[in-house]
Amino acid sequence: MKKLLKASVLCSFFFLGGCSNLVDKGESIDIVGSSAMQPLVEAASEQFSSENIGKFINVQGGGSGTGLSQVQAGAVDIGNSDLFAEEKPGIDSEALVGHKVAVVGLTPIVNKGVGIRDISMADLKKIFTGEIKNWQEVGGDDQEIVVLNRASGSGSRYTFEQWVLDGEQSVRTQEQESTGMVRQIVSTTPGAISYVAFSYVTEDVATLSIDNVQPTEENVKTNDWVIWSYQHMYTKGQPTGLTKDFLAYMMSDEVQDNLVPKLGYISMSSMQVERDAEGNTTPK
Repeated sequence: MKKLLKASVLCSFFFLGGCSNLVDKGESIDIVGSSAMQPLVEAASEQFSSENIGKFINVQGGGSGTGLSQVQAGAVDIGNSDLFAEEKPGIDSEALVGHKVAVVGLTPIVNKGVGIRDISMADLKKIFTGEIKNWQEVGGDDQEIVVLNRASGSGSRYTFEQWVLDGEQSVRTQEQESTGMVRQIVSTTPGAISYVAFSYVTEDVATLSIDNVQPTEENVKTNDWVIWSYQHMYTKGQPTGLTKDFLAYMMSDEVQDNLVPKLGYISMSSMQVERDAEGNTTPK
């Protein structure tokens, strides 16, 4: 009995040493980046961990720029990005391996009281460059326009400016890191306008069609709605171990056929067009 007690005490005392191999601490990987991707990756990680006991996927936002820079630095296992790595200054795209897991559409959102539901692409551009300052100028109520932007490292901002502003600079205005915070501010601020991924649209805000084209998944698939981007998951070199397993899970039927459409994203297989890092779009 004394020998058993002594062994137990020694094991407790040296728990972090020789006896630690008796405890399965599990495996984990870290993922950061695009907030537009965050709902999808978080949901997939929860399902994956529930089906693979002892394997954990830690997911955080922070923006596409953060995702790319952190994975390049080796600080995380996967960097989520709405951008191609080639589009981000300071990123060595040749050191990273991209994995396209879905497509996301972006839509302008407005406070419900602005008085319009459709806008021309030309007028939308003028609003975000500061040329149009009142909703009355585009057929809405006599109300000052309050422009809200994502932060400069945001992939959503890059995509929106690429396809709406056509290379021009956005007006200097309030910026937010979080897509959820953008939606909240637009919903409670009279005259406010911004943009979010389809997956973040709720009844608290109104969307705008552009030149009578609705922001729908079907229109994204055919490129009739041009404001969209791939959802990339980047690794530093070829993935191995749990990282490789989770990326394979992201492309499984369970995620692509069920989770992706359920959460407002578009599966890779359903796209009728392809787009390269230069923005060139061709039929599949």
